[in-house]
Amino acid sequence: MIKALIFDFDGLILDTETHEYEVLQEIFEEHGSTLPLSVWGEVIGTAAGFRPFVYLEEQLGRQLDHGELTKIRRERFSKRMETEKARPGVEAYLNAAKDLGLKVGLASSSDYKWVAGHLKQIGLFDDFEVIQTADDVEEVKPNPELYLKAAENLGVSPAECIAFEDSVNGSIAAKRAGMKCVIVPNKVTGSLLFEDYDHRLESMAEMELAQLLDHLNARD
Repeated sequence: MIKALIFDFDGLILDTETHEYEVLQEIFEEHGSTLPLSVWGEVIGTAAGFRPFVYLEEQLGRQLDHGELTKIRRERFSKRMETEKARPGVEAYLNAAKDLGLKVGLASSSDYKWVAGHLKQIGLFDDFEVIQTADDVEEVKPNPELYLKAAENLGVSPAECIAFEDSVNGSIAAKRAGMKCVIVPNKVTGSLLFEDYDHRLESMAEMELAQLLDHLNARD
């Protein structure tokens, strides 16, 4: 029986990932290069030590001012995020979870300051009983530790949880934790190859939470 929902953050609740990739693509194109999604996709949802401007230098064969590029990246990203709202259906799922008596948690490979700041900005911070971030674990996704900690602190077993993910690394972590996983890819992650999950939605607005629960229960 499902007792809890655990949400990823970046790209799932708030589509930071598409904006981040598009900003980097702009910068790469301005320097006559490109950042392939096949390269960037490997680091989405995890903390792989990929350094995009080092990669850009390697493509160009010359050194760049990392400080200036980082400043441009942050300014452009911040401007894009000023008016960004939660992805379609997210708020409806959070409200439905409350009505159904389900516990609600969050498990993110980003740090707490980043996650909490953005959640407060879009008015969803108080919807989560538990928020686990990179600050709480030794290894982030695809390691399952974030999901296991979230379940433990919600007082439920992993088998009683549904994890919502938009990234391959996140879906791997959720399944390794022993949870059902519903993937809701965004514009950037939609073309990536997901291998192990229980259901795919293009948007949470596509299916009401009660219907999704019925669908997943029918498969057991």
